[in-house]
Amino acid sequence: MKNRIQKTLPVLLLSLLAVFNANAKPASKVRPNIVVLLADDWGYSDVGAYGSEIKTPNLDALARRGVKFSNFHVTASCSPTRSMLLTGVDNHLNGVGNMRETIPQEHVGRPGYLTVLNEKVVTVASLLKDSGYRTYVAGKWHVGKEAHNLPNQRGFDHSLVQGDSGSDNWETGKRYLDLTDKVYWYEDGKPVVMPTDFYSSEFYIDKTIGYIRAGAAEKKPFFAYVGFQANHIPVQAPKQFIDKYKDYYKEGWNALRRERREKAIALGLIPKEAAMGTMASTKDWDALSETDKQFQIRSMQVYAGMADAMDFHVGRLITDLKKSGEYDNTVFVFLSDNGPEASDPYATKFGRLWLQFNYNHDIDQLGAKGAYSVIGPSWATAAASPLSTHKFYAGEGGIRTPLIISGVPGMKQNAVQSSFTHINDIVPTLLDIAGVAQPGDSYQGKPIMRMTGQSLLPVLQGRAQRTHAADEAIGYELSGNAALFKGDLKLIKNIKPVGDGQWHLYDISKDPSETHDLQASLPQQFAQMQLDYADYAKANGVLTMPEGYEPVHQVLVNALINVYVPRFKIPAMILLAALALLAAVKIRRRRQRPQ
Repeated sequence: MKNRIQKTLPVLLLSLLAVFNANAKPASKVRPNIVVLLADDWGYSDVGAYGSEIKTPNLDALARRGVKFSNFHVTASCSPTRSMLLTGVDNHLNGVGNMRETIPQEHVGRPGYLTVLNEKVVTVASLLKDSGYRTYVAGKWHVGKEAHNLPNQRGFDHSLVQGDSGSDNWETGKRYLDLTDKVYWYEDGKPVVMPTDFYSSEFYIDKTIGYIRAGAAEKKPFFAYVGFQANHIPVQAPKQFIDKYKDYYKEGWNALRRERREKAIALGLIPKEAAMGTMASTKDWDALSETDKQFQIRSMQVYAGMADAMDFHVGRLITDLKKSGEYDNTVFVFLSDNGPEASDPYATKFGRLWLQFNYNHDIDQLGAKGAYSVIGPSWATAAASPLSTHKFYAGEGGIRTPLIISGVPGMKQNAVQSSFTHINDIVPTLLDIAGVAQPGDSYQGKPIMRMTGQSLLPVLQGRAQRTHAADEAIGYELSGNAALFKGDLKLIKNIKPVGDGQWHLYDISKDPSETHDLQASLPQQFAQMQLDYADYAKANGVLTMPEGYEPVHQVLVNALINVYVPRFKIPAMILLAALALLAAVKIRRRRQRPQ
């Protein structure tokens, strides 16, 4: 009897356990919401948490709640960064090897140089949507206006986007330069009539809040991508934000550059011993007339106001999520698409002529509706402080930007991560956070480009110190400006006029301003990294830039081909036909005259 009980007891216990497990509900893992906030043309130190005097309390709060990345890299221009942010694939492999505005005509249509996303990549929105996320985008799109490239075909349930590189922030139908025939707006994949009462940052957040609220009943997590136009030219902002800075910037750009550098050191973002280089394009503040100084001061005040206004509207989204109870389950990712914009369209005859007919440039109107403001190259060096160069170029000031990630379960808080990270790491990170597998080299039965980045989750949660191995070579190229990263070393080449077209080598962990060239002291690394770059260029289909390429000239050439020839094609044909008819009539009359 005793033996029988001993034999049957384990069976009974197993049976009871099976019944219990069958009736028990499995523990549900609530997946977090994800919000990506993409600023446009913000410099490295334009955020308070990175050393700025600009008031960004909402972004600063996200930084205290999460991790600031001090060594994060993007591309030096708008659409290539956006293409990689959406796909996790190098821009030459995803189709955006260059921008429509700056691509040399010899490269147009070549593999990797479509200037829009190709059909060999899948977006993070598509993957999250497939896994049960609601997906939304509002703001600047700039990765293609073809039907297959609009957000509704790229994984977004709802969308309101401006299709090109930029537009006015007050008037929805107004272009910022004569680079397109009109401003293209789309809602859910269809052209949309936009409201006249509009300010870009406010409108994009309104749309995002509306989308999130409308889908709340679905009880699914959401992915929201907000592509701000702040601070892309024209720099514009409501007066109440600009006026906060009426007592700022009176000491000029060099003083601001020094102040921001000291703050960045105090915040642990750059090493104390890091030098601060200067650029030849930075003017002598003391040599300016008092009138010029006042104009420059106001221009930077408008820039600060625009960033301040964007942060204010980010705060509105955060407040709404707190009211709905979603904030504590929301991951935020904030970054800029590239460094600060240094170009000034007024510096070219083409730009100046067009702007004279479309905008005013009066100091008392800067920032307002109908006015056009830029910060130019001197303030841009301060916005990128303490780094060197700016948008378009491969120096750290052009491609190192703020990255703040907060709200990840189990992550460190109020921390700084100083190891090298890259824009292609964002998509793997978001998928990892959402518990979604990467698709590999196929999606829905079609071959696609494999993602190349690494998830940042291990460093966010303190399980790793680095994202990329010290011997991993990571290449970069855009418009002939090129770089290769390997451990703490950076190989870099910038074209004229900012660079000399030659390779240089820097340790960007100690020298983020790229002031001390190491090629002579590290000849083996210098040689090997050039070979590594050649491998990168070959594997990614990087094309050599034509001899004599100059970006401003190329923008003018592309505007002529893309805008002016189509615009005047029919009138020109009519004019030519009329002239031909007139000539034929004259010839006929001459022949009919009596001899």
